[in-house]
Amino acid sequence: MIKFLYSLYLALKMALKSIAGNKMRAFLTMLGIIIGVFSLVVLVSLVNGTTSTVTDTISDLGKDMLTVRISDDKGKPIRLDDLAQWSDEAGIGHIATSGTSTVTAKYGSNSDSMTVTGTTPSYYSIQGLNLLLGRFLKTADVESHTYVCVINETTATELIGYTDCLGAEISLNGTKFTVVGVLEDSDNTLTNLLTAGSLVAYVPYTSLVRLSTTVTSNITSFYVSAETTIEAAETAITDLLMNRFQNDEDAFSVSSTQFLEDAMNDVTSILSILLGSIAAISLIVGGIGIMNIMLVTVTERTREIGIRKAIGATRGEILRQFLIEAVVLCMMGCAIGIGLSWVTLQTVSVVVSSLSMTFQLEGNVVILSVVFCFFIGLVFGLYPANKAAKMQPIDALHYGG
Repeated sequence: MIKFLYSLYLALKMALKSIAGNKMRAFLTMLGIIIGVFSLVVLVSLVNGTTSTVTDTISDLGKDMLTVRISDDKGKPIRLDDLAQWSDEAGIGHIATSGTSTVTAKYGSNSDSMTVTGTTPSYYSIQGLNLLLGRFLKTADVESHTYVCVINETTATELIGYTDCLGAEISLNGTKFTVVGVLEDSDNTLTNLLTAGSLVAYVPYTSLVRLSTTVTSNITSFYVSAETTIEAAETAITDLLMNRFQNDEDAFSVSSTQFLEDAMNDVTSILSILLGSIAAISLIVGGIGIMNIMLVTVTERTREIGIRKAIGATRGEILRQFLIEAVVLCMMGCAIGIGLSWVTLQTVSVVVSSLSMTFQLEGNVVILSVVFCFFIGLVFGLYPANKAAKMQPIDALHYGG
């Protein structure tokens, strides 16, 4: 065992000496491996880092909210009174209905298309909205069918012309609504992200029923917040709907941001595999380059091989020597590629720090790169090493002489 380890040490020493004697050629040989490892590590790390940030953002935006949609009310339509009653159930925090319609909004000579959402006061806390001025909708507004509205900052600036517009009256499909509140256009809520740059107004649900021909008193969509955990809220609302709709689970759907996170993770996995496959091709090309150079090396050192065999070197020792040299070339290229990847990821993290995004070396990708490079060294170094090991001493000594 000691003799074997010592022979490995000698082979490694000779490999390093050979590489050091041809630095430029060795570097150019390793270049394919360097590029392949760099591509694999950087691309996969960037994808995973971006996805992690986006997934965390999605989770934070709606981590305590469920979206419920009714597709078949079984002749038992849901009304506002039902939602008020269900909000008292254990596990359910608040419930807010949601009906949407597209209308023509006018203020003075300005006119534009606007998305109007009919809802109830709980919508504000469930969606995590922030007021810039005024107030949100009140229960009295819903009960009295009041023609008041809360607009977003974009509507205030683009339709009305200024943000301090409390008390202004805008026309929605010909009906006058008084502005009682202005919401901030922030990107910390899912609703704001989905409506960024659009004209949006929130009105009492009962008022939208009168304004729109597509929204009725039969509620088909509403949001639920969690009193304790999102799982408890989902269980509670699902049980209520199953009892109401004769245990028909196809009559409704209950979803959270988890499906977005799952979809993002699925996309990331597929993208990582595709990028990894492309980088693997680069590594294989690099391996072919190493095999090519090792064949040249074997040819150049034919007389050396003949001398070593003449003084007693075995076929296994010759094989091991050139195989180790191929593996060392691969592993050195791998190390340089990983080092460059780390520098690149740190630089990118600094550049995009304002976006609250960080990129780090993915440990599993680094391990995969090291293992893959090791096997590339073995596979593509085996043929040249075997060619050297099979040389006859007499033929090798006479080569070129």
